[in-house]
This record gives sequence, structure tokens and C-alpha cells, in this order.
Amino acid sequence: MQNNIWLVLLIGGLITFSMRFSLIYLFGKFEIPETLKKALHYVPPAVLSAIIFPELFIQDGALNFQLTNIRLLAGLIAIITAWFSKNTLLTILVGMVALFILGWLQL
Repeated sequence: MQNNIWLVLLIGGLITFSMRFSLIYLFGKFEIPETLKKALHYVPPAVLSAIIFPELFIQDGALNFQLTNIRLLAGLIAIITAWFSKNTLLTILVGMVALFILGWLQL
């Protein structure tokens, strides 16, 4: 059983590496149009938003914009931190601490 887990991790890592390396290799071999370069610049924020927003706004399968939603409050605190600090690591840490404290206070 444990060998299967290591095998899955190894194969998954190789597949991920090969996909990323192939794109890096192709970008080095061909001239990429400027519009594609500009479009690819927006991919990381779009993916991050697609991951984070459902966690902030959806609770128990329904939208929750109320102040009782501690994830939304922690997200707002993280947004304010990002706005003023412009520091990604500090924003993540403040958001995590805010979520922990708000969760602890809710008990």
C-alpha cells in the first residue's frame, strides 16, 4: 500500500514537471506574440481568485455575505493588509492569524 502511494507521488511529480518544463522549453524556442504574453500575465491572479473566492463566500453550500462568516472577515483583514503593506507573505500570515483568532473567538 505504501509503495503505491510513493509510486503515485513520483508519477504525479514527473507529469507535473514534464508539463511545466515543456512550456518553458517551447517558450524558449518560439517567438511568443505580445498579446499572449500580456494575457498570460493575468493567469495567476485569475487562478488564485478561483481558488480563494469560493472559500470566502460559500458556507454549507450557500452564499454567505454576513458578518458571522469568519472566513470572509479574515479575507477582508488580509485584503486591507495587502493594500497597505504590498507584502504577500505578510498578507498570508495576517489572514491566517485572523482566521485562527476569529475561529477561536467564535467558540
